[in-house]
Amino acid sequence: MSADYTVQGSVAVITLNNPPVNGLGLETRTAAVNAVQQAERDAAIKAIVITGAGKAFSGGADIREFNSPKALTEPTLHTLIRVVEDCSKPVVAAIHSVAMGGGLELALGCHFRVALPGAQIALPEVKLGLLPGAGGTQRMPRLVGLEMALNMVVSGAPVLSEKLAGTKLFDQVFPAGTDLLAAAVEFAGKVADLRPLPKVRDREVDYPNHEGFIAASRESVKALAGPFPAPLECVETVAASITMPFEDGLKFERERFLHLMATPESKAQRHAFMAERAASKVPDMPSDTPVRSIAGAAVVGAGTMGGGIAMNFANAGIPVTLLETRQEALDKGLATIRKNYENTVRKGKLTQEKAEQRIALVKGTLDYADIAQADIVIEAVFEDMGVKEAVFKQLDAVMKPGAILASNTSTLDLDRIAAFTNRPQDVIGLHFFSPANVMKLLEIVRGKQTGKDVLATALALSKKIKKLGVVSGVCDGFIGNRMLEQYLRQAYFLLDEGALPEQVDAAIEKFGFAMGPFRMSDLAGNDVGWYIRKRRAVESPHIAYSKSADLLCEGGRFGQKTGAGWYDYKAGDRKAYPSALVNDMIVRHSHDLGLKRRAIPDSEIVERLVYALVNEGAKILEEGIAMRASDIDMVYLSGYGFPLHRGGPMFYAESVGLPKLLEAVRKYAGGRHGEAWKPAALLERRAAEGKGFNG
Repeated sequence: MSADYTVQGSVAVITLNNPPVNGLGLETRTAAVNAVQQAERDAAIKAIVITGAGKAFSGGADIREFNSPKALTEPTLHTLIRVVEDCSKPVVAAIHSVAMGGGLELALGCHFRVALPGAQIALPEVKLGLLPGAGGTQRMPRLVGLEMALNMVVSGAPVLSEKLAGTKLFDQVFPAGTDLLAAAVEFAGKVADLRPLPKVRDREVDYPNHEGFIAASRESVKALAGPFPAPLECVETVAASITMPFEDGLKFERERFLHLMATPESKAQRHAFMAERAASKVPDMPSDTPVRSIAGAAVVGAGTMGGGIAMNFANAGIPVTLLETRQEALDKGLATIRKNYENTVRKGKLTQEKAEQRIALVKGTLDYADIAQADIVIEAVFEDMGVKEAVFKQLDAVMKPGAILASNTSTLDLDRIAAFTNRPQDVIGLHFFSPANVMKLLEIVRGKQTGKDVLATALALSKKIKKLGVVSGVCDGFIGNRMLEQYLRQAYFLLDEGALPEQVDAAIEKFGFAMGPFRMSDLAGNDVGWYIRKRRAVESPHIAYSKSADLLCEGGRFGQKTGAGWYDYKAGDRKAYPSALVNDMIVRHSHDLGLKRRAIPDSEIVERLVYALVNEGAKILEEGIAMRASDIDMVYLSGYGFPLHRGGPMFYAESVGLPKLLEAVRKYAGGRHGEAWKPAALLERRAAEGKGFNG
């Protein structure tokens, strides 16, 4: 976690060395400042090269120091950049692989920059609700122009170094395969005697009619930024590079950076960033746990879910065999996969050649013997324990020793499923979300006997197929659907009491959810929940539900797939139209229950839906079903459309304040169906202690 100092002739080489991406933590910053000063003092040194060890020049700030005093301890990144810029000897940044955020800002403070092609150049701070805070908004426009700099800062998207070769950002982009360090040292030797040393701060930003461009950018960014303040602040700060002297622009940048740091939106985005990285860490699973090889996969069931799961493997270059019981179902599944790929090609997101390569990786079969040699098999059949039992007994009989047997169950007891086999240590839950080839979340369900190597393999596989794997223990519904159950119960109770589907959906969508509960149910299929409620009526008859959802299903209104659900739908149109028929049914049902309907404020709708999630989440946390509160947040951010700017249900609860939230839960516990609001013991305890769920 430092910077190494070596000498090659008259050139000092400072190598940032803080794996994995040479984050600019306090130790690295200190070592780098000391190294520059050492080179400055040594009369034999004529020039300096700064580069990065391993797989990056520098990825920017060290995320391990986020929200800690170290991030602001001297020497700060500002200080390091000033030391580099003010050095009396030329400093050359030798960039390879990755130069992002503060790493790129350090390079911008150097007198010269050379690079290899293929390096990812980015200022991605906007993705954390921030803006570049160490001169990036002021120096970048001076090198790549106002327009390109604005696009890079507002989007945070990486640009390959060769695409920037024609700008003033790089003094030289070497050919691929060049020994970067040797070439950079040679370059440093050539500029060793050049004076005065060029400083980016001394350049002017040249953009005719910049006022018009900035005004237009302001309007377009405002329209796309939604609830996030950072993109618009990025526009204003980049604009300062042309409207203010450099030092004033730098001061303005710092002010806006500190302002954004304090916003709830940035706090939520930074929480999500850290939570995503924490999700793969399992406390009782050593980091060197062996991982099984996954060279071939199989999926049982070629329906919408099974086909989507198969596409994930094909996208990752892993051959996959799709197993069905009927040729007609298999043909339909394979045809849907081809159609999905063709749609992607038509949208320009995939070449025809790559689509054909992926389609070729998916084979179909009606015979279990054809999947026997797969390294992993995922069952994606009907959500019924009897059906799962038949499949897993068959898999146990045919699959090779060491194969991982996975279930895509969304609610059923994984330990019971594992008990249908003679190898429960090889059984794990891999709960994909629909559409499985698109949705980022993968709930990894760890059974009582699931082997640690199987869990480690599942987490590694989730990364390979570009999913966010979140580990859950075994319970009815796991993390996501168990919490969703309470959310939906409240949504249906609200209908009985006076709300209509369109009001509930509008209120929660205004809060920021991607989709309200009724539009979501219509998309997923109302019959899915109906089937689960029927099972729960037998297994847990004490749990009360509104009958409105059952009445809907008894009328055959299963959602978009039948052209009618909570809403009406038109052929070829996915837009949800309020249904007079359904709304009349809801009003009649309230009357049949003897309930006087009332006007329900949107604030109550949001509280009841979100606080129901939080209260159940606290129970899940206390039971150890989820390892950490941030895992629950990641499930809801990446799988259930919870608004990112609110950070997930558990983080949002902390921002509201647990005592205030508990007070509301207790109030609802005293009302109709109050049994649904029994406060979680963990919520009561943490509220009393003045603590949050995350610590």
